[in-house]
Amino acid sequence: MTQHARGTPPRPTVRTLLRMGWWAIRWIRPLVIWQAFRYARWRDRVEARWPVATAMPPTSGWEDWGQVQDVHVHPRAVEWVFERGKLEIAFFAADLIRVSWYPGQEPVPYAIARPLETWPEVAFRYVERPDGWTVQTAALVVHVSPRGEVRFTDPEGRVLREDAPPQRAGPALRLRTRLRPEEHIYGLGERATRANRRGHFFVLWNQDPGNYTWGDDPLYLNVPVYLSLHRNGSYLVFFENPYRAFFDLGRTRTDWAEHTFAGGMLRYYVIPGPPARAIERYTELTGRADLPPLWALGYHQSRYSYYPETRVRELVATFEKYDVPVDVIHLDIHYMQGYRIFTWDRERFPNPKALAETLKARGIRLVTIVDPGVKQDARYPVYREGLEGRCFCTLPDGTPVRAPVWPGWCVFPDFTDPEARAWWGTLYRAFINAGIAGFWHDMNEPVVFTVWGERTFPLCTRHAMEGRGGDHAEAHNLYGLLMARAGYEGWRRLVPDRRPFFLSRSGWAGLQRYAWNWTGDNYSDWRSFYLSIPMLIGLGLSGIPFTGPDIGGFQGAPTPELYTRWLQAGVFFPFFRTHTSIGTPDQEPWSFGEPYTRINRETIRWRYRLLFYLYMAAWQAATRGWPVIRPLWWIDPQDERLWAVDDAFLCGDALLVAPVVEEGARWRSVRLPRGLWYDFWTGRSYQGGEEITVDAPLDYTPVFVRAGAVLPLIEPAANTECLSYRRLTLRVYPPVANREITSELYLDSGDGWEYLEEKHLLSRFHVVRDGDEVVIRWTREGAYPWPFEEVMWEWAGESPVRTLEADGISHPVSEGRCLLTRPADVLRWRP
Repeated sequence: MTQHARGTPPRPTVRTLLRMGWWAIRWIRPLVIWQAFRYARWRDRVEARWPVATAMPPTSGWEDWGQVQDVHVHPRAVEWVFERGKLEIAFFAADLIRVSWYPGQEPVPYAIARPLETWPEVAFRYVERPDGWTVQTAALVVHVSPRGEVRFTDPEGRVLREDAPPQRAGPALRLRTRLRPEEHIYGLGERATRANRRGHFFVLWNQDPGNYTWGDDPLYLNVPVYLSLHRNGSYLVFFENPYRAFFDLGRTRTDWAEHTFAGGMLRYYVIPGPPARAIERYTELTGRADLPPLWALGYHQSRYSYYPETRVRELVATFEKYDVPVDVIHLDIHYMQGYRIFTWDRERFPNPKALAETLKARGIRLVTIVDPGVKQDARYPVYREGLEGRCFCTLPDGTPVRAPVWPGWCVFPDFTDPEARAWWGTLYRAFINAGIAGFWHDMNEPVVFTVWGERTFPLCTRHAMEGRGGDHAEAHNLYGLLMARAGYEGWRRLVPDRRPFFLSRSGWAGLQRYAWNWTGDNYSDWRSFYLSIPMLIGLGLSGIPFTGPDIGGFQGAPTPELYTRWLQAGVFFPFFRTHTSIGTPDQEPWSFGEPYTRINRETIRWRYRLLFYLYMAAWQAATRGWPVIRPLWWIDPQDERLWAVDDAFLCGDALLVAPVVEEGARWRSVRLPRGLWYDFWTGRSYQGGEEITVDAPLDYTPVFVRAGAVLPLIEPAANTECLSYRRLTLRVYPPVANREITSELYLDSGDGWEYLEEKHLLSRFHVVRDGDEVVIRWTREGAYPWPFEEVMWEWAGESPVRTLEADGISHPVSEGRCLLTRPADVLRWRP
């Protein structure tokens, strides 16, 4: 941290250098290593010729904006004129404001899905006071002092956030925010820490660390948004500035957070809580994910790499042999001809379309990796087309930037150029026509091979930035986001009737509009397994709901127990994929022998039994922005005992998952949120608000269900193509008295865009205890027909029931189960 504080670039540790060196010697061709050496020397010369002042912030020379000179009130904003600039507070909604400090170059609004002019005007009250000015909406009060302090309170006067006057030094900007003693901070994208970011120093600069572990920073996907919890309430703040940033969240001074940006302008958005509503509003601003195709929620199998074609066919046959469900096989870089993107190695894959068709007939899709580096080869059509269209990043003198990656010397598309994005989007056509169902974007931080220095383009690299121009200091963190946008928009033009599936290692705010994410190159150890839980929590609270780790770990070889435990947790992760590196042992569900093959098969089958529950959670992400993986405090933000829990999580509305993250453990402690909870496996009920100890045999991981939930279950299938719509099981977990709980069930065709046109079926189960009875009101809306022939109702309560009355007709209950042949509007469970 002290190196950052002095304003010098972060330097890798000895451990990191050894790790990267071993990796390079083992897996990168000697020629490319020599190219990486040449690139490092060339980059240093280029950056000396065209130095970029915004590479790192200074350590001295800071000044503030001075005193307020004048105030102007506009219909949608209030403007304070200072001695050395101005402050504008604009109102998007009563609970969403934008704070902009000028001067400073406004960001290209890549992250913003809904600009200011598309929001209704907000009623606000402006008041001049002796100590400054107050602007109040129905949900938020903002106080501005003559020196530029900005304080945010709720309408009752409880202070949510206090910002000191900002400062600047040349192009760099700094903002300090007071922290309360109990304040917890979550988000900031992908971080290798506990879910609470308080007390840490972070660099926001997308980077490939070459495998990572606890404490490594930065990683692949940095998002300058965080959510704060303290006793006065909660709020979310999003900094719309893509430059390299440094966030000291109470590490240097425990009572202050310091946010420093190397360039750009100081612009941020503030949204008061509660947290669920804040995330909903943030994703209304930055966009929400599409509802994924149903198959994307199935099980994915990958490694670096499955080849040749016969190996892929053998893999699929082995899934069938062991009766393990699977929906997707991923192909890593060895399917390509000399690592040239959008090509096939015709010796390894002589007929990719026939392969894709064969797998599709078995209900399995192919997803292929795509990197941004385009090999510099005059005989290569992608290179020629991009060069002719002036689609590649250049130096200030117009020379294309070239750097070594897997194919050797490459050039790189400028995804900040609309024409380059449009051209790139056309390149997916041949693969889509060959039956490829989705695409996996890698190396898009962007990262290049170099022997020393930063593994990216020279900071003086020029980018179009939608026509206004900019350099790589500004565009670097945007690169993965805009590569995903280019692919997504290309898909929408090429395949307008099907939902896209893109997976991206890197990105920025708004990535959720275009792609899923995976957490990159982790290790096969128990610490990395644990780390994946707070990582997913943090990404979800950063607006990115569809994400997951490489199950089993990318680098190394998991023990059979570790793989089994990680797979059990992965059932509840949005992205459910096993992946491992080149040179590692096989890492398929059957690779560890018995009893692990049996346990892993049943684990993956449970993923398919819960598929419609997960689809409902995905629909909530698409329509409300809520993460699929949620911290335990999501349902009770006032319970401070939950704020530090990050070895357990909520999946959707009803499930609490407590993975076993210690080797050899056959029990674990779990802190339950307040209320009544049921053990998913045994049916035993527990009163929440306390810490309990439960058994955790190797066969399953502890899972609890919230009282009042109606949990949909289906029969396991080989994959989503094999789903039977004959019977749906609805398992009822009785609520406590005097409280109504609502569960949702979302159904549609599993693909296409009909869900945007109300061509879906949304069921809501309103569950309440009425004396000795439990009453369920079942409401349905949407045009999609009910697909099931039968509904098996299951009673999960410990007290027995004897009858189920459905729309006034009594049906006997046997061993807590009752089979009905059609939906009902009102159901009554009676003892």
